[in-house]
Amino acid sequence: MAVSANRLELLQIADAVAREKVIDREIVLAAMADAIQKAARSRYGTESNIRADINPKTGEIRLQRLLEVVEKAEDYSTQIPLELARDRNPDAALGDFIADPLPPMDFGRIAAQSAKQVIVQKVREAERDRQFDEFKDRVGEIVNGTVKRVEYGNVIVDLGRGEGIIRRDEMIPRENFRYGDRVRAYVYDVRREQRGPQIFLSRTHPQFMVKLFTMEVPEIYDGIIQVKSVARDPGSRAKIAVISNDSSIDPVGACVGMRGSRVQAVVGELQGEKIDIIPWSNEPANFVVNALQPAEVAKVVLDEDAERIEVVVPDEQLSLAIGRRGQNVRLASQLTGWDIDIMTEAEESERRQKEFNERTNLFMDALDVDEMVGQVLASEGFAAVEELAYVDLDEISSIDGFDEETAQEIQDRAREYLERLEAEMDEKRKALGVADELRQINGMTAQMMVALGEDGIKTIEDFAGCAADDLVGWTERKNGETKKFEGLFSKLEVSRVEAEQMVVQARLLAGWITEADLAAEAEEATEDEAEQEA
Repeated sequence: MAVSANRLELLQIADAVAREKVIDREIVLAAMADAIQKAARSRYGTESNIRADINPKTGEIRLQRLLEVVEKAEDYSTQIPLELARDRNPDAALGDFIADPLPPMDFGRIAAQSAKQVIVQKVREAERDRQFDEFKDRVGEIVNGTVKRVEYGNVIVDLGRGEGIIRRDEMIPRENFRYGDRVRAYVYDVRREQRGPQIFLSRTHPQFMVKLFTMEVPEIYDGIIQVKSVARDPGSRAKIAVISNDSSIDPVGACVGMRGSRVQAVVGELQGEKIDIIPWSNEPANFVVNALQPAEVAKVVLDEDAERIEVVVPDEQLSLAIGRRGQNVRLASQLTGWDIDIMTEAEESERRQKEFNERTNLFMDALDVDEMVGQVLASEGFAAVEELAYVDLDEISSIDGFDEETAQEIQDRAREYLERLEAEMDEKRKALGVADELRQINGMTAQMMVALGEDGIKTIEDFAGCAADDLVGWTERKNGETKKFEGLFSKLEVSRVEAEQMVVQARLLAGWITEADLAAEAEEATEDEAEQEA
């Protein structure tokens, strides 16, 4: 059968559109068939179930009206009685469809316009799907493109087979692009939205710098050197922590390159952003010292529970350690994940003297001893009366000038003081209406119950509804700044683990959970750990 000019033209159009939009030819032909179906319904009745088929080889269009086989037809435009259906097809059964051929039709102006809209819409949807499928797996990659236009400070980038957007806050400060400029950016998100897939690009993302180093440093690309963490103040300064899996290769030297060639290539792409390359260490103290380069550190004090680290620097190094507008310490904190407090040697000495005096006064008041004894206890490292009350007696008697009898007297006074304090707090607890049942929780003291009562928590049920954050506080890190929120037990030296255990006990006592639930949860956690290790 010869292919007519119109049919040939139809196939040529489908091929051209498929090539131009980089989509499957079958999708274009299906869109054309949908358009023809819509035009046919406007002619033969919108209620009719019409199907159009286009032969992909000849371009022949075949129109059919589908009639559902029913016991008794109510609408003959969409249904056909079983008796009549079996006259056409003896095997027809209820629920089947009988195809009723329709004569070919000529498109009028309105029908053609309507068909065109359907085809355009279907092709656009197919193009969006193709674009989304192509770029969804490229998140985390660097792409190259050409600036197509700039809208309200946002840069629209032509990526060849898609469009990406660099929002104003994802651009390096003081960076300007014009139409036609070549641009390199990091794909950090691809989302399917109503108006089509949105490809979000960034030049300020920390991983953009990591990927640039991967391109410039073969050892990173090969996995010999690992980038462990990165912190950026886009356009100004950055810190990147690296470690080598091969002891014969210096990770910092490899990233710097011969005469700085490798790092300068990255700096050039980042508009002159200064980069500190830091050797990574699994020892937090060493890592923080490295991260604060170029400042020299004299002393480091680690508080693992609060994830806070105190760094003491010489007086002349303070401004260098903090950096302009706190930039150096802020980036070091982001890089290491620790809150960093910087103080000079003079400030640290003053603070230590203040703490020493406070502990001395505490022991003098609580134990009814003179200043000399209070100072001796404070200088030996005792920080609280509880330590003296429950420490092994030998630790007190071994202090110069103390014998066993003196040590016993000090410990007895410490215990008496704590008993008096507990009694006072218990009276206060009762006045607040806090239930006795809370004492069933291991580790719960009258002082804790007073803190709970002051916040309106008076029963096991109330306490069971608490979270560990409510009790010991939490920290939030945003834009490099850390904000600490106090909890009810923040001043009582209760760890997060202890708080979590107390809440679990309360939930068991309240009947919210059972021992079986805890066992199942522990087993699931063990399985997850095993999978991660595998």
